[in-house]
Amino acid sequence: MGPRPAVLEWMVWTAPTALVFAGLGALLCVMAVWAKLSPPVARRGFLRIETDRGDRLYIGLISAAVVLAGWIAVTDLSMWLALGCALLVAVVIGIWG
Repeated sequence: MGPRPAVLEWMVWTAPTALVFAGLGALLCVMAVWAKLSPPVARRGFLRIETDRGDRLYIGLISAAVVLAGWIAVTDLSMWLALGCALLVAVVIGIWG
């Protein structure tokens, strides 16, 4: 494997870690543009609290992290399956939460 780009030298990042954080940054930028074009409206879903899209995104991301951490703590099954479950949880919260 070749040398790492200088932009990542301040911290020992792996490519997957950098991709996750770049994806989160892009997601936040997309959400900011979407909020500017169409202001979010608070509503109640199965979470039983009033949330807008940004709230549901935050709750979904935290819930996905909990699923991934719980998966690591409880089982040795594939992390790809854990990722699928975490994404499903985040999408369900984002749509119906």
